Amino acid sequence: MTQNLFNSLQELTISEGKKVRYYSLPALEKNGLGNISRLPVCIRIILESVLRNCDGKKITETHVRQLAKWEAGAARTHEIPFVVSRIVLQDFTGVPLLVDLAAMRSAAKRLDKNPKRIEPLVPVDLVVDHSIQVDHYGSKDALKHNMEIEFERNHERYQFIKWGMQAFDTFKVIPPGIGIVHQVNLEHLAHGVHLNNDTIYPDTLVGTDSHTTMINGIGVVGWGVGGIEAEAGMLGQPVYFLTPDVIGVNLTGKLREGVTATDLVLTITEMLRNANVVGKFVEFFGEGTASLTVPDRATIANMAPEYGATMGFFPVDDATIEYFKATGRSDDEIAAFQHYFKAQAMYGIPCQGEIDYSDELTLDLGTVSPSLAGPKRPQDRIDMAEMKNRFTELFYKPVVENGYGKTREELKQRYRTRDLNAAEEAVLCTRLDTDVPDESSLPGNNDRNVAEMVSNHPTPNTEKPDTQPNNVTLELGHGDILIAAITSCTNTSNPSVLIAAGLLAKKAVERGLSVKRHIKTSLAPGSRVVSEYLTHTGLLAALEKLGFNLAGYGCTTCIGNAGPLAEPIEEAVVKNDLVCAAVLSGNRNFEARIHPNIRANFLASPPLVVAYAIAGTVLKDITNEPLGTDSENNPVWLRDIWPSSEEIQVLMQYATNAGTFRKLYSDLTKDHPLWNNISSTAGETYNWPPSTYIAEPPFFEDFSLQTVDKDTAGDIKNAYALGIFGDSVTTDHISPAGAIKAASPAGKYLLDNGVAQKDFNSYGSRRGNHEVMMRGTFANVRIRNLMVPGSEGGVTLYQSENQDAKEMSIYDAAMKYQSDGIPTVVFGGKEYGTGSSRDWAAKGTQLLGVKAVVASSYERIHRSNLIGMGVLPLQFKDNDSVQSLNINGSEKFDILGLSDLKPQKDVTLVIHRSDGTQKEVKLLCRIDTAIEIDYFQHGGILPYVLKELLKKS
Repeated sequence: MTQNLFNSLQELTISEGKKVRYYSLPALEKNGLGNISRLPVCIRIILESVLRNCDGKKITETHVRQLAKWEAGAARTHEIPFVVSRIVLQDFTGVPLLVDLAAMRSAAKRLDKNPKRIEPLVPVDLVVDHSIQVDHYGSKDALKHNMEIEFERNHERYQFIKWGMQAFDTFKVIPPGIGIVHQVNLEHLAHGVHLNNDTIYPDTLVGTDSHTTMINGIGVVGWGVGGIEAEAGMLGQPVYFLTPDVIGVNLTGKLREGVTATDLVLTITEMLRNANVVGKFVEFFGEGTASLTVPDRATIANMAPEYGATMGFFPVDDATIEYFKATGRSDDEIAAFQHYFKAQAMYGIPCQGEIDYSDELTLDLGTVSPSLAGPKRPQDRIDMAEMKNRFTELFYKPVVENGYGKTREELKQRYRTRDLNAAEEAVLCTRLDTDVPDESSLPGNNDRNVAEMVSNHPTPNTEKPDTQPNNVTLELGHGDILIAAITSCTNTSNPSVLIAAGLLAKKAVERGLSVKRHIKTSLAPGSRVVSEYLTHTGLLAALEKLGFNLAGYGCTTCIGNAGPLAEPIEEAVVKNDLVCAAVLSGNRNFEARIHPNIRANFLASPPLVVAYAIAGTVLKDITNEPLGTDSENNPVWLRDIWPSSEEIQVLMQYATNAGTFRKLYSDLTKDHPLWNNISSTAGETYNWPPSTYIAEPPFFEDFSLQTVDKDTAGDIKNAYALGIFGDSVTTDHISPAGAIKAASPAGKYLLDNGVAQKDFNSYGSRRGNHEVMMRGTFANVRIRNLMVPGSEGGVTLYQSENQDAKEMSIYDAAMKYQSDGIPTVVFGGKEYGTGSSRDWAAKGTQLLGVKAVVASSYERIHRSNLIGMGVLPLQFKDNDSVQSLNINGSEKFDILGLSDLKPQKDVTLVIHRSDGTQKEVKLLCRIDTAIEIDYFQHGGILPYVLKELLKKS
């Protein structure tokens, strides 16, 4: 029977003759629960979920009262149990989640329990978007070839996904080749509100990608969590988190001519990182916010992980409704969406003074300037005019100061590659002759319709390749751009910057500019809608002329799926220790993420990606130096080809055609033989055939339904350090990602299991096999273990009582420690675990036998994931750090006080030094909530949830 707490269940008319029930937030205020109308809008949406799902057990009346009385400046001690409406997965994180669900069903079967008890209780959508790689590029057939390779490499994974589709009732899949999860979510999966049993409520979600926050751009509360936590959520557990601070960001003014949404988000990222919004909610308000388009809002929301916030939230208003209309949502769902938010008094962008925020920040949009970010972190914004100087400054700066440690003489040096043979030269992209439309033929100039325009602009002519002689020699130098990619969810959902890129390319081609053949150029749109409007506007042909051909619909370069460079180029880069560059329209540029051998990676808007590809180097100040010369040897400046906002606006109508969205999303398997031809097994439980892609993990090997004695958690004694790391160690550093090297522990495992090196694929594609993943944990080529000064890569010093310390791989050392029954710990600096929400950063840590991580601070998701895997996150207090305590890895460690754990309790670290002295320091236990205590004491969140489910069956 539906509860009616505080007389809040009321009736709402959402269309003529259609009445539904809803839990009224204004009714709570009327009944004296608090000043609800002054709460941040994102808090109100969560409050509605707490109210609606109040069951007197996991969610109580006390929880409702506590959140209803949220105060802007109060201490954050209460935890919120948040039941979400749905869950979204991408395949790199979704496949291991599905593996865990299958393993839980296998465990249930072994205990003679009903495997169907393991079933998602809310809708789950998995979007297969992370598996495509840019192997082919710069040609008309690049997309076709890349998808064929993708399906060949990932056949076993896709078979397993199809098994999951038939095994779980609420598990749906968006096949490869449709788009990036966040753009598909924005354009198609999100409906604003849900209607279930005649009750209407807001769309809310968590996703297994940190950029799930992109959905905040349309007023949907949601953020990224680890797959571990998402699993618990889909199996009936609320998502628990401490009541948050909410930072209000007042946007004023408007963007200047020539400034893009990418420039804005890089500015906001820098500003909010400096304001330390880590772990907080951010809500945008004010006249400047109201003036932004929904794609611009989604661009800002997408990068919440980069500025450290849990969310970057934009309330629902008329612009949101117009976006829903333009993207093909039905009239009925739009009407329900609008009526609901108006009834809840949550419609419209708040003005200054209307909401109580924990703190308020202001940004005048008129102060934003053209920007890039890098070369190693997305928050390190650079004014475009300072790009050359910034790279040069870092080039000379010592490595210990985060520079490259080079000399002025080296900066000028050019290095010749060896001659390319015919096969190697063929790897370089072949620019194709294309008919680029002239200005008068663009839609809007002569009011031509789309069909007429397309008929006048044929597709690239594959009969006339731009051939060059074989055995060519390339000359490379520091600062040369080797990858230029229009990629990632941040920008490829935003038609204004993509149309700008196309217009800039068109003008560049008309002036005779080109991109050097060795630069790996690619276009990976967020959905098929993008290529539709780029084709309809005639701009795709211009992009193709510069090598920006369609390479895939999915996350490519931004997540490390840039694919290989031509072998002689890689050889020259490695041999001469070149600091070469990538420029991409992405959101992440951490070390070794984009390509293991490209050391300077810069985020930029799509038009700037095209401009820098033409320039060919980051050592050219494109604000004061010409990009190149035209056919008459006249200089061509960036300002000559930069599109105006008026030119962009003329073409925007082609990006907002509701019919296009309905057509492309109506049948996702139509004309998709690659997906449709994948066969699969059937049944409630998976049969775990031999595979180096999918394997049953060991997490439930010794699983028992017996009650855990919560008072018997033992202290950690006589532990060694497995690794000591500095600040900003990301999940990219910790978790296996990118290419698998043959000499690595993971590569040796694959070779031993009969996998040829050419078939290694990537770590991301093998996340369903723990044997591969644990061998790649802490094995990033750029990770620096301070126990081995000057080293890079996954090496450590193995300590032993009876012999000198021995250098070896972290994996090999971990296996030795485990075989000897010796616990290990890991030390880190500030922002430990920042970056993508990679489950394997926590899973791999646990499988290596690490009992605790001690760091100066944590990024939100990784802290939660460690607890979810039964690894203890501890934090240095006051000014303590690895450096201040002189920890070098030769010590033994005890961690005491674990028998009576409470949230955020102090525990004691005892440091036993090799000279016989010892030191005790207090650490803060970063188990923040009571439910996390339960998870930790059960060995992790999954054993806890499995036990709960099977006790009921």
